[in-house]
Amino acid sequence: MSDPSKDEPLGRDSPFPNSDTDAHEVMLDRITNRAFNEWYSEQQFQNNILEGQAYFNGPSPPKDPEQHTPSKLLQCHRKTSYARKNAPREGTPPEGLFWIGSEFEKQVVVPFLQAMTTPNTYVANSLWIDTEIAIGGTELSLRGSTDPAIVTADAEPLFVTEIKTTTSLDHLSEPKPHHRAQLHAYLYALDQEYDHSITKGLVVYGSRKTLNIESFHVRFEPKFWEHVVDWMQTQTEYEQSSELPPATPERDWECNYCSFKHRCGEAETPYIDTGCDGLLPVFDKYDRQNLQEYLEAHEDHNARLTPTLAHHFPDLVEKFGVYDWGCSACGSSFDWDGVDWDGNVDDLPFCPECAEAGELVTLSGPEAGSQLNVDPE
Repeated sequence: MSDPSKDEPLGRDSPFPNSDTDAHEVMLDRITNRAFNEWYSEQQFQNNILEGQAYFNGPSPPKDPEQHTPSKLLQCHRKTSYARKNAPREGTPPEGLFWIGSEFEKQVVVPFLQAMTTPNTYVANSLWIDTEIAIGGTELSLRGSTDPAIVTADAEPLFVTEIKTTTSLDHLSEPKPHHRAQLHAYLYALDQEYDHSITKGLVVYGSRKTLNIESFHVRFEPKFWEHVVDWMQTQTEYEQSSELPPATPERDWECNYCSFKHRCGEAETPYIDTGCDGLLPVFDKYDRQNLQEYLEAHEDHNARLTPTLAHHFPDLVEKFGVYDWGCSACGSSFDWDGVDWDGNVDDLPFCPECAEAGELVTLSGPEAGSQLNVDPE
């Protein structure tokens, strides 16, 4: 076998240099979390086009106040508004959890349900629901897709399921309220659509560690559904009045894992009760994918990078542009790269104008609520 170090040099366009050591270094540079996330995102993008689902590429348009999605029911009102209005998400998107949940449903639960069906019953991957609920002079809209359903040979539903994955099944004695609400939404909508009664469902939890499952039978309960509809009406009223809802987590620990905890005020950063629009001015914890989705969703409203994020993602500057640094004391503004700064948000640059006058005032990007629709000139 020939010695690789003595082989002829690789072609000019080859990704690897002429030594194993250099090739190893190139691979180390290439195999990063960022590269993996970008690769996986591109795979999803291409697959959506392949499957005729290009509408999944990019963020969903903001929901009308009256329109609701089953998966968002009975959750924190403020978190729901942030998500429905495409507020910029903080941290890294839990793509792995979404993928595991989808694959668990497709590769494990659906085949299991097919094996458990009785004669003349079948499994449908999902059913579309679209129904209206009249309450208090308002027409609420409920749209979405169910998880697998047991159907007749004519594809008419007999009962539906809601499949969830979780870290552990310990201490799980009943369905979580928002999962129960989600299933109730499906039952209500399907019962309205079909001639026969559809009042039963199944919430199935699967452990991501062991693949064990825990299932709970759920019967449609009018009283509980009234509670869910009241929640929908309240959410609609907040959004119709352009009011930021209160933070109402189901459990205290939920704020720690919320994608909006910094703008909400539930983190150790100087932000609180921030509205749905705009990037936090000197915040640098936005994931690249989340950031791009936000900027693309608000491109028509002149969304741009903050100076802080321009230093972190300089390759996005040309595509999206950057807001100026601003001084709250003298009102001066400066190009994002026109002041000396190393990108450390704990040590922000000082205003040159104020410094000349003997005062040290730190610069900042524009406040979140004032960013969109700013004149680019």
